This record gives sequence, structure tokens and C-alpha cells, in this order.
Amino acid sequence: MMVSREESQQAAEVHFEGDSLEVLSAFPSAVKQALGFALRQLQIGREPTCQTRSMSSIGPGVYELKEADERTWYRAIYLSKVGDVIHVLHCFEKDSRKTDRRDVAIASQRLKLVRQRIQEQRAHEKHSGK
Repeated sequence: MMVSREESQQAAEVHFEGDSLEVLSAFPSAVKQALGFALRQLQIGREPTCQTRSMSSIGPGVYELKEADERTWYRAIYLSKVGDVIHVLHCFEKDSRKTDRRDVAIASQRLKLVRQRIQEQRAHEKHSGK
């Protein structure tokens, strides 16, 4: 895939927390492509191409990418850009309208760890004079 210089300079990084990349990688090909393209759109500052919804119950700035096939629903919960990074907190399948409490808990826990890491990085940068 060709990426213009302008696009690559502006693109945010995507960090996958916990097992989210492995889970996403195991999704069916069409779902994986749709979610991957939506993440790419987010990286370059565009609206994602798939359905999204705010997950403020997990935390501010947390959203869910939604995709489905004839078998089930697929979700990728992410923290919108902090600095120049999009954090994919949790990917999972679901078969009912309500998101399982366990999936919400996993995303919340990973969000806490990400925020802690960001705080530590900023403190480190402040002390090292960057």
C-alpha cells in the first residue's frame, strides 16, 4: 500500500493493549479488513467508515467500532487519540445487544493502565527536560 509522505507524517500510532491484536487478528477476514480500515481512517484524522458509538461508561474519549457478519457482532473498543496514539483497549465478539460486563471491565482496566502509562511518560519527560 502506498502512503503519501503527508499522510505518513500525520498518521497516529495504534497501540493494541493486552490481547486485543490477537483477538482482532482471529476475526473473519471481511470483519478484520473493515475494522482495520476504520482504524486507519482514525489514524489519519478521518471519521471511521464503520459504525461507532461513545463508550463514556468506560471513560471519556473511549469509543467502540462496530462490525457484524451473519454469525455475530464484533467490537473494538479504543481510546481516541492521546498525543499521537490511538489505544485499542479491547476487541471481542458478542451475541446479544448488551455488552457483557466482563468486556466492559477488561476495557476499563486496560484504560486505567494506559492512563497510568501516559501520566508516567509525561512526568518522565518533564523531569528529563524534553
